[in-house]
Amino acid sequence: MRIDQDLIDRFADVVDDHQFIHVDPVRAARESAFGGTIAHGFLVLSLLTKLSRQVFVEPAAGAAEINYGFDKVRFLAPVRSGARIRACFNLVASQKKGGGTLATYAATMEIEGQPKPALAADWLVLTTN
Repeated sequence: MRIDQDLIDRFADVVDDHQFIHVDPVRAARESAFGGTIAHGFLVLSLLTKLSRQVFVEPAAGAAEINYGFDKVRFLAPVRSGARIRACFNLVASQKKGGGTLATYAATMEIEGQPKPALAADWLVLTTN
């Protein structure tokens, strides 16, 4: 998935975070260590949901997947505007929780052509029955 400036700007509007490193390409190129604008960490984190739809099995009819939270999140490298990312998910635990199943995924967001991932997280997803 490509992270373009339009997506970054729209996210900035939603969360009311218009820091220049996100929304001002000229100033960010001139004044930041990033050489241009970068995506918000929370934007990159929230894209786990979108990208998980490409690999997770659809829940059974009547069931729902609920974001239960994170045990750990680390932002390891900035995602520059125009960069392409992809997510990798590894199921590391699954247990019964109430009337459903709580899964823990080791999630990594990779940046094309970069040695370090954008983020690493332990993501908890509760699937209701």
